[in-house]
Amino acid sequence: MNGPIAPHDPYLRTYTEPEVTALLRELHERGKPFGIQWGSAHVNGTTIDGRLLIHFGDTSLATLLNLLHVLRERGDRPWES
Repeated sequence: MNGPIAPHDPYLRTYTEPEVTALLRELHERGKPFGIQWGSAHVNGTTIDGRLLIHFGDTSLATLLNLLHVLRERGDRPWES
């Protein structure tokens, strides 16, 4: 991923519920050191125009992917105030 994914990107339609569930597990693991925890986040089964929604405020898959991208780039480096 070279930049942010737009919520209407057609590529998002290719993700399955098990794939998104795996991405949420990765978010939980990568987010722990930064206090980013959504233990109740899950795929809610709802789609908009073929794109799955994730239940932590009914956000889009693009939001999850963009957040993971930021966490992957940071690695284990702590946030600076």
